[in-house]
Amino acid sequence: MFNLLILLAERLGFIMILAFLLVNTSFFRNLIKKRTHKSQFWLVVIFSIFVIISNLTGVEITNSKEVIMPIIITKLSQSYSIANTRTLVITTASLTGGAGVGMLVGLIGGLHRFIFSNFSDSFYIISSVLIGFLVGKIGDRVRGKQLYPDIFWVGILGLAAELIQMTFIGIFRGFDLVKLIIIPMGLLNTVGSCLFIEILKTYMSNERQLRAVQTKDVLELTNKTLPYFRKGLDLNSAKHVCEIIKKYTNFDAVGITDKVNVLAHVGAGADHHIATEPVLTDLSKTVILTGKKRLAYSKGEIGCPHANCPLAAAIVVPLQVNQQTIGALKVYFTDPEKLTVVEKNLVDGLGTIFSGQLAIGIAEEQSSLIKEAEIRALQGQISPHFFFNALNTIAALMRVDVEKARMAVMQLSVFFRSSLKNGQEKEVSLKNEKEHVDAYMNLENLRFPDRFHLEYQIEVSPQVLIPAFCLQIFVENAVHHAFKGQKGGKKIFLTIKAYNHDYFQISVQDKGMGIKQQILSQLLKKPIKQTNGTGTALYNLNRRLIGLYGSISQIKINSSHQGTSFTVLIPWQFEKEELSS
Repeated sequence: MFNLLILLAERLGFIMILAFLLVNTSFFRNLIKKRTHKSQFWLVVIFSIFVIISNLTGVEITNSKEVIMPIIITKLSQSYSIANTRTLVITTASLTGGAGVGMLVGLIGGLHRFIFSNFSDSFYIISSVLIGFLVGKIGDRVRGKQLYPDIFWVGILGLAAELIQMTFIGIFRGFDLVKLIIIPMGLLNTVGSCLFIEILKTYMSNERQLRAVQTKDVLELTNKTLPYFRKGLDLNSAKHVCEIIKKYTNFDAVGITDKVNVLAHVGAGADHHIATEPVLTDLSKTVILTGKKRLAYSKGEIGCPHANCPLAAAIVVPLQVNQQTIGALKVYFTDPEKLTVVEKNLVDGLGTIFSGQLAIGIAEEQSSLIKEAEIRALQGQISPHFFFNALNTIAALMRVDVEKARMAVMQLSVFFRSSLKNGQEKEVSLKNEKEHVDAYMNLENLRFPDRFHLEYQIEVSPQVLIPAFCLQIFVENAVHHAFKGQKGGKKIFLTIKAYNHDYFQISVQDKGMGIKQQILSQLLKKPIKQTNGTGTALYNLNRRLIGLYGSISQIKINSSHQGTSFTVLIPWQFEKEELSS
């Protein structure tokens, strides 16, 4: 019995080596993660090969209970028996693939045992199928939501499977044979089943941990590279990204290309893989052309024409936006053995993330261009609004006071000079905007002397940035709409002061008649056609403020019969001269 135990232990070791090699293949790991018809088919094929190997490498037992150990059993006498690991394979097949897989593997194993023993001992077919069915059903029930049952249940099922087999052997071949083989085969089947499932569990657990680490690495790199890729794929962004990847990984070199040229290369081979020069390697050219990932395990596969290039292995993935390849991410190794599954998965993740970052950057750039075009179109609407009023003023003055008309022309010149200058920018300094407003008010007061009074209360730097034409629109609105029917007291107060660390506040208040509720409810939401003024300038300004700074900066209106105030919050920003000083 002891000799038989040792011999079967050797067979078990052989099966465990095969199991270990099998688990190390991604093909097999993918099969056991999810049960589909396709995966179960391949599991039947794989475990059927194992069960046949178990039959062929068994230990022969003669009528006299003599143990014979051939290298491979090709033919078995009808009077001889065989001790092997077949039940172990059927058990693990059932636990791995379910009752269906276990039954088919048991059927194949039993048929093979029946055929190569000169068509004797047909009961092995029934016992093997029964073991596959029972172990698979009970295993699925006790495993719950886990991929496999606990080791305790694996041991119980392994032992139960062998006891079922021993029962059939005892009935059809006699219990003397059972006494000889029950302990070695029962022990080894139980231990072997536990070892096989434990190998699977350990490897799958390590794989999950590895994926978690890789995910963490990818997320860290994503966070560090996002600010650069959002600016687009250019020399500057590519250089910074390559330096970040090189710093936080074990790659010997990192490169990024566009469709034609090298944008950056950091690490080994930087002396001849130079930014702004054409892509050198055949590998990168193929990836850019096909849009598919490629791996190289030798210098020849990389295809660098430089004789002394130290790069010996590489992973190149395409960078794609809207399913169009716009470049490639390349990582290199000076030793091919460094190119492992870990590196492959990491680079795959980086390629996907970087493609997404570039897509975000392009989308943001397009959105910014659209907003820029919209702002310039809105600014074009603002200038004509005042232009015709100014011409009417000058025309009237030339009939009664030429000197005032000359002053009006000069003020109009100042106004439109600042309009042209400010119109080129989304934001201008408070100093420039105030000069613009002053020119406007001078023109109005030349036409209507002492009718309107604008008072400033400014508590912020004149270099602070505000949206172009912002103050002028508020003041012009007050001049034209706040004081209708009011003879005196036409005062406008313009206050600019700090609000908090992030924003300052602009407030324009008049002592006018207020805004009717019907109009107030529609103002800023759409141009109002029912009034003398359409409200287009305020509506457009509100859209600009929201587009530039978000909803926090939208115009707030407070109106009553005592007057109206317009208030906005603007983020603190200064002209470069203010920052440098």
